[in-house]
Amino acid sequence: MLKSTTASLKPADVEKKWIVIDAEGAVVGRLASFIAMRLRGKHRPDYTPHVDCGDHVVVINADKVKFTGNKLTDKIYYRHTGHPGGIKQITAGKQLEGRFPERVLQKAVERMLPKESPLARRQMTHLRVYASANHPHEAQSPEVIDFKSLNSKNIRSQ
Repeated sequence: MLKSTTASLKPADVEKKWIVIDAEGAVVGRLASFIAMRLRGKHRPDYTPHVDCGDHVVVINADKVKFTGNKLTDKIYYRHTGHPGGIKQITAGKQLEGRFPERVLQKAVERMLPKESPLARRQMTHLRVYASANHPHEAQSPEVIDFKSLNSKNIRSQ
């Protein structure tokens, strides 16, 4: 009788790849779920939940992402200064036009990973988001993934 065993990755056996995604014209939620899947390693056949087996993801043109519907004006990001009455809010449109437009995509990906987990915090360090088309990771020879051609709903023309 054959005994079935489940293969489980060990941290030393993981080979991490580098990928580059161009976010120009991409829908934020769809792009964030794709990035979260790659960061966790769920695209791999040997995925192991308790091991950091995901890839390093570099996102360029993060300031050119798109929202569907009225999210540019209706979606509100909240933060707190730490002082009494110190809650601050900003709309998604103002965040994209502001000083740190890459935070929109970073927050979307962060909220799709497991909550309050050391593993999720470690996986978030493998995400690099840049507002422009330049990035300093050419030495890692990253693979370019054409996210927009995977599905016609991934891109928004307006």
